[in-house]
Amino acid sequence: MLRAMKTFLQSPQDPDFVQNPYQAYARARADGPVQFWEDYGMLAAFDAATVQALLRDRRLGREVPADQQQPVPVHLADFHAVDQHSMLELEPPTHTRLRGLVLRAFTSRRIAGLAPEIEMIAAELQTALPQGPFDLIPAFCTQLPVRIIARLLGVPEEMWPDLLRWSNAMVAIYQTGRTRAVEDAANSAAADFTAFLRGYVDQRRTDPRDDLITQLIAAEQDGERLSTDVLIGTCILLLNAGHEATVHALGNGVACALINETPLDAFQPDTIAATTEEILRYDPPLHVFERFAYEDIDLDGITLEKGKKIALVLGAAGRDPAIYPDPDRFDPTRPVKPHAAFGGGLHFCVGAPLARLEMQIGLRALFDHAPKLRLAESPRYAETYHFHKLERLMVEI
Repeated sequence: MLRAMKTFLQSPQDPDFVQNPYQAYARARADGPVQFWEDYGMLAAFDAATVQALLRDRRLGREVPADQQQPVPVHLADFHAVDQHSMLELEPPTHTRLRGLVLRAFTSRRIAGLAPEIEMIAAELQTALPQGPFDLIPAFCTQLPVRIIARLLGVPEEMWPDLLRWSNAMVAIYQTGRTRAVEDAANSAAADFTAFLRGYVDQRRTDPRDDLITQLIAAEQDGERLSTDVLIGTCILLLNAGHEATVHALGNGVACALINETPLDAFQPDTIAATTEEILRYDPPLHVFERFAYEDIDLDGITLEKGKKIALVLGAAGRDPAIYPDPDRFDPTRPVKPHAAFGGGLHFCVGAPLARLEMQIGLRALFDHAPKLRLAESPRYAETYHFHKLERLMVEI
């Protein structure tokens, strides 16, 4: 039975929404849970059941339908040259082949083997933390994952400021309210990043090392290897996705812990895994993931038409009271249940094990080093929706 489609009126750039989107999400779930989000110009799903189901529904995907593909603007040519080879924007069979090759290099054993390096970098960063009020985001949360992903890829670790600058400029293109200046910066960063990696990949072809780039070069499936362009696109995706979310999950997590006066018991070896999952459920760094419908799909009486997009609101799914009792309470002792912070289905984040490991080691190390860590000012979120991240996190030890 068809039902009337309700409209969700909420600007993602509204300052109150940026600081606390969860009240609006609750309102949407109560009225929906699938509504037309007018500011996005598409349907949006706000409940956990629908979000989880659509993440796994093969009738939807990230790849732009052939009849909707538009000419690439000249000022975004370099960005598109990278983006077109990104696993994030591809579907089977290309996605399946590429992800399979990446997973042959991005193994759980290799990720687990990074634990001592994560601990070493965390310890190094802790010794440099000042006593007075300081911003924890650049001092700790940013450097830990970007330096680890640099080591994993095999690029010089001292280049992390360049990697961070390129990544931030490229990722900004996915935020609401993007401008021509944002697009120009993203394109310039893509060009610079590509030029660096092209030379580095060529070097690794003749001088292999024990790093991910060398392993990606060597990875082969059914006699087929990655082309240089695809390898570059994959490395950029792994860097961008491999640190961006973790930086802000760390920041959001520390803020959650301090605001809610979380006991230090939550950051012990036997509890830190559950605390990490609660952070990702409660205040994830990515709030919206979009999908195209490849055929008409019935959503409990509302039709998602073929070729249209739907916004899967991951941030709302994590606060769904149908799955998580008292969802607005931050509770590290809560029984762990699946959440959507890393997506799901074919596009489940390939770097999720690394992100979890970095968060567990980083948070435990931080609170071990600074058990009296406290806020120096109230945290504020940046106007970067659909990313949900702090603009700064001023603390004192």
